[in-house]
Amino acid sequence: MRLRWWLLLGLSMMAAAGLGVWRGWVSVPPQWNPWAPLDVKAPPNLLTRYKLMRLRADPQLCDQALSSSGLRVTRQADSPDAKCPLIDALRVQGGDVALSSSFLASCRLAVSFALFEHHALQPAAQAIYGQNVARVDHLGSFACRNVYGRESGRLSQHASANALDIAGFRLADGRAISVLKDWPKDNQDAQFLRQVRDGACGLFSVVLSPDYNAAHRNHFHVDVGPWWVCN
Repeated sequence: MRLRWWLLLGLSMMAAAGLGVWRGWVSVPPQWNPWAPLDVKAPPNLLTRYKLMRLRADPQLCDQALSSSGLRVTRQADSPDAKCPLIDALRVQGGDVALSSSFLASCRLAVSFALFEHHALQPAAQAIYGQNVARVDHLGSFACRNVYGRESGRLSQHASANALDIAGFRLADGRAISVLKDWPKDNQDAQFLRQVRDGACGLFSVVLSPDYNAAHRNHFHVDVGPWWVCN
């Protein structure tokens, strides 16, 4: 009975503290306030996934997060009547890191990509090579198709511009790292790719690497769909 009483008291105190933060009666740093906009440049913490989830249902909140990302984007015209409708889609043209080509993205994918660039990709490059990544090479994002291009089944996250396939990276000194060629090796390039994959897992919903299956032998699939997978 006493344990139950203390549990109820603890839950009540947590609820009161949450109400105080939500109402603005209690001041906490924005990165620890669940209702504060996501700051892409701020180091990720335990609330980052929650804040990313909030972006799915709130385009205005997603736009706020994107404004702190440093990405160059342009708005695309909506295509609500298409087989694979695109609403509020963006064309990502790059940022501090160049792209092999621009790509279409949902706002949520663009925000996650910016987080990945700042907090997973560049830290891994600095740790392994002592220099930054200058360019990300990719195989595309939007594709109106089912999973694995099958004739039937559920639509791929690519069909809503929620996914990107990353094929490799180019370092500041011009050196190229390829998922296809370097993942199977036992050297610093393979170490870098695994560190990048592991870092991406905390910032996207799904990350699939060559460890997942042969269909991903030449790229990392990253998406912001409803499932959680890291492999």
